[in-house]
Amino acid sequence: MFGFIKKGLSKTLGAIKEILPEKVDKIEKSILEEILLESDIPYELIEEIFYYLPPSSTVNKEDIRRVLKAYFIYDTKIQEARTTPFVELIIGVNGAGKTTTIAKLAHNYKKEEKSVLLGAADTFRAAAIEQLKSWADKIGVGIIYTQQGHDPSAVAYDTISSAIAKKIDHVIIDTAGRLHNQVNLANELKKIVRICDKAYEGAPHRKILILDGTQGTSSINQALAFHNMIGIDGIIITKLDGTAKGGSLFGIAKALELPILYVGVGEGRDDLIPFNPDDYIDTILDSIFINHNG
Repeated sequence: MFGFIKKGLSKTLGAIKEILPEKVDKIEKSILEEILLESDIPYELIEEIFYYLPPSSTVNKEDIRRVLKAYFIYDTKIQEARTTPFVELIIGVNGAGKTTTIAKLAHNYKKEEKSVLLGAADTFRAAAIEQLKSWADKIGVGIIYTQQGHDPSAVAYDTISSAIAKKIDHVIIDTAGRLHNQVNLANELKKIVRICDKAYEGAPHRKILILDGTQGTSSINQALAFHNMIGIDGIIITKLDGTAKGGSLFGIAKALELPILYVGVGEGRDDLIPFNPDDYIDTILDSIFINHNG
């Protein structure tokens, strides 16, 4: 897992090395501040981190680890797949990597020998339907779809109904990333959520927001808008390997107080990995500090 996270953070780690060419036992706070800013951690958050660090001019690895870890302790518990079908609604703006993330998630479930059915409820764009159909063929899972412009709630209902009839383990439903305005988008998403519950009480079991990692902390406002619309249960960060803004996950976790479920670390179907805060923090800190454990 460390290898995957290192791959995903490669550009961030490269940026750290430019600021700090040699690893240290203790780091000057001024250099640490520069590293955190370069990694796209918001300045207000850096001030908060420094407030909780010891008052000395240098700090060690354990001091920083203790403070950083606190940002990934949430009140929200991650909903486990305890019901069949387990229905996940995937939300996010176009271009964030929503469709490919759905495919990778489906592939992950297939590797666990679970059955998967996709629902192409982004009926706003014909390309979205075709793209999801193409991925369904590639990874060998079923898909329910209709024509562009049809009611996305009906697609969600039909997908869940079909999954119940076929005793499918996982349902993953795509949604439109952007309509004419926020009100339309909010109304459509709320309707899809209501209809999912009508098709199968308690569905969707997880509403997952896809955020583009290359946007860094600028995606926070976008995330808050979706969260206010329907209440997000968890986040997936895509394209982490394509940015030096790897520190933005701290800002996202702080602002949203929602679990980061997975991170995308490459283009391959196996490049969606469960997010482990300890691995993430240690990978960053290991690029700063000398490792005395051998």
